[in-house]
Amino acid sequence: MKVSDLSRLTGTPVGTIKYYLREGLLPPGRALGATLTMYGDEHIQRLRLIRALTARGGLSIAATRDVLAAIDQPLDPLATLGVVHYALPTPVDAAETDAVGEQAPQVDQLLGAMGWDISEESPHRRALAASLMDLSRLGMEYSTEDLLPYAELAAAAARLDLDRLEDIEDRLRLAEHAAIVVLLLEPVLAILRRLAQEDESRHRTAWARTTDGAGPRSTTRPVDHPRESH
Repeated sequence: MKVSDLSRLTGTPVGTIKYYLREGLLPPGRALGATLTMYGDEHIQRLRLIRALTARGGLSIAATRDVLAAIDQPLDPLATLGVVHYALPTPVDAAETDAVGEQAPQVDQLLGAMGWDISEESPHRRALAASLMDLSRLGMEYSTEDLLPYAELAAAAARLDLDRLEDIEDRLRLAEHAAIVVLLLEPVLAILRRLAQEDESRHRTAWARTTDGAGPRSTTRPVDHPRESH
């Protein structure tokens, strides 16, 4: 297909496609002459992935190039996951490095309590410290004991992620899915959590109303309390 067809099928402007080609994000097409280059289905797939990484994943062009390079090699899926993890932006402000450092011992304590093998160079150590610092400034203190149940849920989600990758035999497709799992599944998990919070809030409110006049109001729904349809 011509570049105009590629643009139409993917919804990507021709100028953007040429920019991706110059930046090395998109592999060159097959030249059929001085002014004619043809592209294939692999270019459609790559453009969709680039859009997902940049628009959905929020990666810069440079970070996207690193991720795509890892996919193209391809590396071991765990190595690809590492490339994607390190490419993700973190909320650490350089001016707040010392303040973030105050939370580092708690991060180390949590990782130790979970028995997690995390590199000292992992940017997510500092990202977690920065997030805990922000919570602390708002008067929301989370101890290691408070965070452990959340960490255990995260560990369960991580096992599900890696289980799905194990079923993929093609190494290139495996590496591509590793990047997708990290970048594109995160918003799904966040939305599922919000939906669950909304559901839990509605049921707790409904349960509290049924206890009016029958003693102290409880905001905790018993596990055997029948769910009512909305």
